[in-house]
Amino acid sequence: MTELRRDLGIWAALAIVVGTVIGSGIFRVPQGMINNVGTVPMVFLVWVVGGALSLAGALTYAELAAAMPGAGGEYVYLTEAYGPIWGFLYSWTQLLVGKSGSIATLATAFFEYTAHFRPELEQVWFVAGPFPVKYGQVFAMLLILFLGGVNYVGVKIGGAVQVAVTVVKVVLIGWIIVAGLFYAHPAAAGAAPLVQPAFTGFVAALVGALWAYDGWNNVGMVASEIKDPKRNLPLALIGGTLLVILIYMAANWAYFLVLTPAEVGAHKLVAAEMMQRIQGPAGAGAVSLAAMISIFAALNGSILTGARVPYAAARNGLFFRSAARVHPAFHTPGVSILMLTAWSAVLVLVAGSYDSLFTYVIFASWILYGMAGAAVFVLRKKRPDLPRAYKTLGYPVVPLLFLVGATILDLSTLQNSPKESVAGIVFILLGLPFYFYWKKKAKASPGVIPLP
Repeated sequence: MTELRRDLGIWAALAIVVGTVIGSGIFRVPQGMINNVGTVPMVFLVWVVGGALSLAGALTYAELAAAMPGAGGEYVYLTEAYGPIWGFLYSWTQLLVGKSGSIATLATAFFEYTAHFRPELEQVWFVAGPFPVKYGQVFAMLLILFLGGVNYVGVKIGGAVQVAVTVVKVVLIGWIIVAGLFYAHPAAAGAAPLVQPAFTGFVAALVGALWAYDGWNNVGMVASEIKDPKRNLPLALIGGTLLVILIYMAANWAYFLVLTPAEVGAHKLVAAEMMQRIQGPAGAGAVSLAAMISIFAALNGSILTGARVPYAAARNGLFFRSAARVHPAFHTPGVSILMLTAWSAVLVLVAGSYDSLFTYVIFASWILYGMAGAAVFVLRKKRPDLPRAYKTLGYPVVPLLFLVGATILDLSTLQNSPKESVAGIVFILLGLPFYFYWKKKAKASPGVIPLP
């Protein structure tokens, strides 16, 4: 039986973390944040809290990833800690909502930035029932399928693309930051907040920040293809997350040096507006190009990692058996890649607006992220014999911080965005009958890897 190979080194692992996290969020989330919290200090507080929660998650996951470096990331941790039903529900949620919704959101943002150069992409091509289909949506679907093809033909190729594009985008974002920090005519600080800060506004802004930080956990999904995983996985998770926090804080500092809070709140594409102020149309165009490269890397990283989750479930007999196939020449889970990219392309057409997409993605994902974080406590009791090359720094405070943050986020999101939140819960629960069907079928299937 053909198996996955450990072809990804430390640079590829770091590029997966940084390249997947930094996508479209840093370019467009600040608008919603300032409109929700009203003042620049509150915006930075949201970024700090979101970064602290993400770092706490990375520190916690580093112990799990180093101890259980198998394909699927949270699928492995949840299955080992709570049983196969929770691992399955995670894989189901990632395929239907979490990873596929993230890919669809990124591809939608990519076409919106491309429309800066080709405005015709915003035109409606045809109407399919209640869904008007723009040319740009078709373009986004084709981009998803193209990157699916790149990753189908080899993890080394997908990893090399990830490293190259991540380096380019970090350099370009660095250039944007430097341009803002050294701008000769800084904006005057707003005399009054746009809105009065409130807890509900803070949580709404935090959802946006966590969307921008989302993806730090992705490298664990390809753990079975990382060289020296006990060393490289903790390094990539912790080092990559710290680098992202630094970049995000510096970028927001640059934005608010050049633009007033009211101007940031009035422009969806904040970085482009900032560079328009500094360098005119050429600067705005350059930011659109930088955003496209950034989103391209995040898309590639999401497809590279996300396809390993249904693959892992299929190997345990809890998904279509074909999803467990590894291509004999390319050593990739080809069928799983095709399934993920095809469904993600469909979501580009039906999932709705950017804001709705990231709200239901964040809500559904963080329910299971929190459970995966709690697996550190469960497995220290359940599996004290498990070799742990890395133990969570600050245990038990750091994992508890992550769990408290995840709980507050999901409860507040349920209150403030009930429609999207309920949709996320429904998607999770819809997996139950499929779990029992595949579990029954797995008992009679040869070649299935036994569940814990």
